[in-house]
Amino acid sequence: MEQHLFFELIDKCLSGKATREEQALLDEYYRRLDKNNQSHLTPEQEQLLEELMLQNIRTKIKDVPPIVSFKSTGYFTRYAAAAAIIIGFSISAYLHFKHAKRVVPIALSIKNDIRPGSNKAVLTLGNGRQIVLNDAKNGNLAQQGTTSVQKTGGGVVAYQVSVHDDNNAKASNAIDSNTITTPRGGQYEAILPDGTHVWLNSVSSIRFPVAFAGKERKVAITGEVYFEVAKDKHKPFAVISARQTITVLGTHFNVMAYPEENSVITTLLEGSVKITKGNTSKMLRPGEQALVNDDIKISPANTEDAIAWKNGITSFTEADVKTIMRKVSRWYDVDVEYQGQISDRTFTGAISRKSNLSSLLKILALNHIQFFKEDNKLIVKQ
Repeated sequence: MEQHLFFELIDKCLSGKATREEQALLDEYYRRLDKNNQSHLTPEQEQLLEELMLQNIRTKIKDVPPIVSFKSTGYFTRYAAAAAIIIGFSISAYLHFKHAKRVVPIALSIKNDIRPGSNKAVLTLGNGRQIVLNDAKNGNLAQQGTTSVQKTGGGVVAYQVSVHDDNNAKASNAIDSNTITTPRGGQYEAILPDGTHVWLNSVSSIRFPVAFAGKERKVAITGEVYFEVAKDKHKPFAVISARQTITVLGTHFNVMAYPEENSVITTLLEGSVKITKGNTSKMLRPGEQALVNDDIKISPANTEDAIAWKNGITSFTEADVKTIMRKVSRWYDVDVEYQGQISDRTFTGAISRKSNLSSLLKILALNHIQFFKEDNKLIVKQ
């Protein structure tokens, strides 16, 4: 890491002015020093870094997943520093190769670089009216029976129900349903009528009633959605996707149900959920994930990786190029085309979702993968 940048980040963290990404960058660097027992810092820099950690900055960001760390099958590639990628400074980043004794500068430029996605979504009301949420002003967006729809200053859409009696709510709202849909290059946050908090990844949707009447709270999703379900022991919460149904009372979990992916993956962080496919049901415990395709398979989960997108990180674990490019296509709103035989070599790592596309491609290009951009199409060649 360039010395002036390192000191700048230290100062910002110690003064409480650092962003979440900047704090996470230093925490990740510290973690790697501890794991690998090696450092590219001067003694003075390491002393400052230790001072930073002793002031409990690490504990404040303990749930933030690693920011930058890429390795590929066959050899290991590690950033000695990744400030240029994480916080957008126009400086050179450097890679340190396991079998090399020197630091090699990254050199790759992409004309007309593609910017990352942002908060974008469309709200479709029960009467068919559509509201572009990213263009809408803060305040009241719509009134649907006893339910009002508000856009807050933080860019969140929130539903507020003024009548909580089931019979009155059902009659007043005529069981209208609303749908929030994110495009490629979009994400959005919403609070449902029962207080459940949801985050939608790009190319995702959630359909829900404007008031949860009756004995069950039921929503339908496509794409990827993270849930923090409001507890209500009298009304189970059900999430329906193309290949499964999830039933909970109150819990935190992530559902990835893109049709182009091989499986629907549900990752549980807190509480318990029941996964149902056809006549088969299985329970998930915190720290586990269910992969649903022809059947339901339960396995240990990397929870940080599963919700990295919600925390502002694009993350991969043992992912091949095509899997990574599907994420790229959705978040950067770009079409992907392949030329030649693409290797099945896998990569593990993460990068800030605020980074331009070129920052991610620089890493992959070092592994003999070529990228060419034509209009809104990214050509991948190996």
